[in-house]
This record gives sequence, C-alpha cells and structure tokens, in this order.
Amino acid sequence: MIWVCLTLLACSEKPPEWSLYDVSGHLPDLSFSLQAAGNQTLTQEDLNGKTVLLFFGYASCPDICPTTMAQLSQVVQDLGDEARDVRILFISVDPHRDKPDMLQAYVDAFNKNAIGLTGDEQQVSDLARRYRVAYQIEKPKPGDDPNNYEVTHSRGVFIFDNLGHARLLASDTEQTDALTKDIRQLLKLTQSSSKH
Repeated sequence: MIWVCLTLLACSEKPPEWSLYDVSGHLPDLSFSLQAAGNQTLTQEDLNGKTVLLFFGYASCPDICPTTMAQLSQVVQDLGDEARDVRILFISVDPHRDKPDMLQAYVDAFNKNAIGLTGDEQQVSDLARRYRVAYQIEKPKPGDDPNNYEVTHSRGVFIFDNLGHARLLASDTEQTDALTKDIRQLLKLTQSSSKH
C-alpha cells in the first residue's frame, strides 16, 4: 500500500516549467581544471554541492561581459540566503591578457563569491569546445601593440546543478527575473532530490 502511494505521489509531481532553455541530457557535466587566483588550480570538485552559473568572456570585453556579470550579480543578490550555494564562474578566453589574479579582481568588483578562471590556450579551447562555445582572437598585425586586439565570443550562461549536471542555458538577453525564478526553482528541485 505504501509503495502504491509513493508511486502515485511520484507520478503526480509536475515536471518543472522553465523560462530558460532546458539542456538536461544534452550537454556534458561540469568538468575542468583551470588556473585561479593565488597560483591555485581549481577543478569541478572544488564546486561540489554548488549550483554553478558559467560563462565565457574576457576582462577587457567592452559590453557583453560586464553586462552579463552585472546581471548575474543581481540574480545572486535577488536570491538572498538561497545564494549561499550558488557560484558565478567566469572563464576567460583571452589567457594572454587575463592573468588569474587580475581576472579575480575583475569579477570581485561585481560579486565577491564569483570566481575568475583561465588556462593555457589549449585548456581554454578544449573547454569551450566541450560546451560548444565559439570564440576568435584577432591576432595583432606585425608592428602593432601586441596587447591591443579584438576578441569575439559566443554568448550564453550555462547553469549546472549541485551535482555538476548541465541543466539550463540562458541567452545574454534573458531577463534577470526569469533567471532568478529558474535558478530558485532549480535550487529547490535539487535540494529536495538530494534529501531522498
């Protein structure tokens, strides 16, 4: 009898309705090994139990990256106490200019719990490919300032649950309210499932 009740209960639970793109089962789990500030190497294991908001960019990006960082910081603020298990992960696709300590100072200006990461060109390229992120660095012409060049990159925020599974994808035009609602829903969903 108890088994029947549990079965009925499980069947009656409605699947969540997301505002963002549901990518469950379509993108690989969170997996990386990159350089963080203070000469530290960070991997996905350092974020066990955290819900991760991941995006690729670079510190001297004039518009998209600071806008996205500000937006994600607002989401974290709006989550209130629920944000204790949420981390913003900013991965630089411009390792030549973005050294880990400088990158961390950049993200700290938006949110003290955000993490800035980078690696060598191969590490960054492999990780970007893993999540189907495109970027291109326009090499400076001979004789030009070697630190003055353009970088283009695809946009989007990848949201991983507290077990490291890719769950949602947000476009950079997503409203802060929609992001906050879906992340709050994901936090409730994963907290309740981790208690069973």
